[in-house]
Amino acid sequence: MSLAPQELENSASRFAAEAIKLDSQGARGMAISNYQRAIESLTKLIQLYPDNKLNRVYTERLGAYQNRIKALQMTNVELEPAVDPKATPEQQKQSLAKNEFDDLVMKEKPNVSWAEVVGLEDAKDALRESIVYPAKRPDLFPLGWPRGILLYGPPGCGKTVLAAATASEIDGYFINVDAASMMSKWLGEAEKNVAKLFTMARGYAEKEGLPVILFIDEVDSLLGSRNSEVGGEIRVKNQFLTEMDGINGKGKDLKLYVIGATNKPWSLDWPFLRRFTKRVYVTLPSLEARVKLFDLYTSPLKKDEKVKSLELAKLADGYSASDIKDICQSAQLMVVNDLFHQADYSPEPVVGEPKMQPRELTLGDFKEILTRRKPSVSMEMIRAYYKWSEQFRAL
Repeated sequence: MSLAPQELENSASRFAAEAIKLDSQGARGMAISNYQRAIESLTKLIQLYPDNKLNRVYTERLGAYQNRIKALQMTNVELEPAVDPKATPEQQKQSLAKNEFDDLVMKEKPNVSWAEVVGLEDAKDALRESIVYPAKRPDLFPLGWPRGILLYGPPGCGKTVLAAATASEIDGYFINVDAASMMSKWLGEAEKNVAKLFTMARGYAEKEGLPVILFIDEVDSLLGSRNSEVGGEIRVKNQFLTEMDGINGKGKDLKLYVIGATNKPWSLDWPFLRRFTKRVYVTLPSLEARVKLFDLYTSPLKKDEKVKSLELAKLADGYSASDIKDICQSAQLMVVNDLFHQADYSPEPVVGEPKMQPRELTLGDFKEILTRRKPSVSMEMIRAYYKWSEQFRAL
């Protein structure tokens, strides 16, 4: 592989770091010059490798540097320094890294219960066996337990909710990281911050003895196919493999779990799949699950007694959980729209008189929405998931 992409990425990172330091010291002219040189490196990288999947990341960074240049060129405006100008260079670097790191990591325990996860019993069981039960009774697992869990399947079927509900069941930490943002924020030093992320998670698990869930959404953004890699992608992936091996080799008492979520499991190479010893297919909702979803989302709505969740569920075969929520929301928007278009409707009723309410939702309303709104998941996608599951699923 040519070193040119990596050199250009490193060059952009180096110029940007220098620009931030000068920016913090109030040296606007020199800061602008270094921001511009970082922009030039990123622009050249995008032009030379137009098919690189990281171009969106580079474009975001390029735009951020351009916006900072515009702000610096407004000479009569007081600007907040990027970091404390009185700090040492090393302190400035650490402060900047900490701020960006904190922006990407959520350590709050989510307030989501298992009851809010409709259906998906196989996935629930797999997560209970791997995380919830070992967290509560580690003595029952003399051979240890899985620490890498991959949730894969169509978008909108509940992968993030499953991870959040699992975290709610244990007395510990939930660290939520968006993989795409990680690559964007940590341009040039991504592998160092992958190490930092795992060090932080291990610190919580070892020092406090509490279970820690490290949830990485869109994990394929970090660990996708290694063909035609550009820049620091190889370093990031190798670092991730190293960290996962460290978790699996730490002994049976470490309560640190990595849950990865992806809509594209086929883009993950085997070395990464092997680290996720549990691979759970989060499927489209079954008929029973669709009935419960319609019960849930229509319960606060005013509807005709002829509207039955079972009939709606049969009509919504092939729709995801998020699709069903959107259908119910669209139906309510329809009757609200009708209300606002009534000739005698007034948004400001006479004082003392009750406000006009939308009419009841009918079965016809839902059928009309379903004719206009197709499933977000195609049959081709479903066949691809089933084919992949036959080879790699691991419950």
